[in-house]
Amino acid sequence: MTDKCCSTADNAKCNCSETSGMKLRVQYLYLDLQTCDRCIGTDEVLDEVMEILAPALNLAGLDVEYDKVEMTTEEIAREYRFLSSPTIRVNGEDICQTVAENSCGCCSDISGADVDCRVFVYKGKAYEVPPNEMLAAAILEKAFGSKASGCVCNEYNLPENLKAFYEGKKNQQCTCGCSCNQ
Repeated sequence: MTDKCCSTADNAKCNCSETSGMKLRVQYLYLDLQTCDRCIGTDEVLDEVMEILAPALNLAGLDVEYDKVEMTTEEIAREYRFLSSPTIRVNGEDICQTVAENSCGCCSDISGADVDCRVFVYKGKAYEVPPNEMLAAAILEKAFGSKASGCVCNEYNLPENLKAFYEGKKNQQCTCGCSCNQ
């Protein structure tokens, strides 16, 4: 891998290192796959889309990597420059041009704080769980479309919304010191 816009030391934080033209890396970043309907639903849709697209992308000569990263701590969120849950990145770039959010009852329940999570805007409509066709089109565009980078390596600040989530989650820990959130 070669650097696209960051020094080598910043690549892990920025996640925008350039991949070779033969590699496609799809990352799913999320807060919770046990309780959050939005994260669970997006995970299921993305799995379906990747199951269909991966063989075609491989046939086209791309080495497809697909991984999921739970943003369990504020430190991990900072490392990945996490802006909103859920997030889907292709070769380090968010498939969404902007971050649109609304109140997420599930993540609010998990943390005991008011938390907004991502909505996916597609064809003028907002979805809490993105439609299959939206994800397929976005992944294919990143794979075969313009190679211009949307990478921004400016200073990152964890959004207040996520700070509230992590702080609330810490406060929800049981008295025994574990993180069972009960």
